[in-house]
Amino acid sequence: MIQDIFPSRLDNSYKPLASGSGDSLLCFDSEGRLLADTSGEVLRFPSVEEASAERNIYAFSLDEQRFFLALSEHSCSGGSFGYHGIRQLRDSFGGKEIFAAFTAYHLWKWYSDNRFCGRCGAALDLSTAERALCCPGCGNVIYPRINPAVIVGVTRGDSILITRYRRGYAHNALVAGFTEIGETLEETVAREVMEETGIRVKNIRYYRSQPWGMAQDILVGFYCEAEGEGIIRMDENELKYAEWVRREDIVLQPNSLSLTNEMMRMFREGKEV
Repeated sequence: MIQDIFPSRLDNSYKPLASGSGDSLLCFDSEGRLLADTSGEVLRFPSVEEASAERNIYAFSLDEQRFFLALSEHSCSGGSFGYHGIRQLRDSFGGKEIFAAFTAYHLWKWYSDNRFCGRCGAALDLSTAERALCCPGCGNVIYPRINPAVIVGVTRGDSILITRYRRGYAHNALVAGFTEIGETLEETVAREVMEETGIRVKNIRYYRSQPWGMAQDILVGFYCEAEGEGIIRMDENELKYAEWVRREDIVLQPNSLSLTNEMMRMFREGKEV
C-alpha cells in the first residue's frame, strides 16, 4: 500500500524548523496540482535551491530528507518541473515519493482551507508549538482535519462483492463510505453496504487501515459476510456496477497503492481475516 515504504520511514512529527540547503520544497498551485519533475523513473520535487516561496513551513521528513510546504506564491527555476494532479501522479509513480505527494496534499489542503477563524473571522496564525493554527482574536485552535472512512470486503462463500463507482475512479473497487457523526465504524460498514447494495451483513471484523491524503482520509478496512441470499439492489446514483465475483475471477486495480486493492488481492489468495 501507499504507506508501505520500508525500509524508508516517514517522520511527520511537528518541528519548528527553517528550510536550508538541500531541503525539498513542496509547491501547489491554486488547483491543488503539485510541482514535480516527472521525466524520470522516480518522482522528483524541487529543492530550495530550485524553488522559493516567501512563506514555508516544515512538513515532514522521509529518512534524512526534509520537506517544506510552500504557503505563499512561489517560483521555480528548474527546467523539468511542472504542475501535476495528485491522481495523475498516483497512476504513474509509487514508492516513498508518491506517499510524500499524498501527505503533502493533505497538509496543503488543510492550510489552504483554513485561513480564517470559523468562530470570529480573524486571520489565523501558525502555531510555533504544534501542528495547528491559532486565532489571535478569540484563542480558537484548529488542528488538521482527518476524515474517517470504511472500505468493506463483503463476502459470500468464495465470492466477494465488487463494485465500480458511477463517477471518478474507473477500476474495480469495494463498498466504501464516510463515517457519520454519532456512528461507530462498524455501524458505518453496515449502513454503507445496505445503502449502496441493499445487502445486510454480519460478522464484521477489522482488517487494516491506511492514510489517504488525496481526500484527507483515514481509510479503515473491514471484512464481513452477507446475510441470506445476498441479493443485490444497487444504488445507481452511487455505483454503475455491483456483482458477486469468485476469487479466481477478481480483476485487481492497475497499481498496488490502495487498501481496496490489497483487500481484493487478499481475498483472491484466500488470506482474508
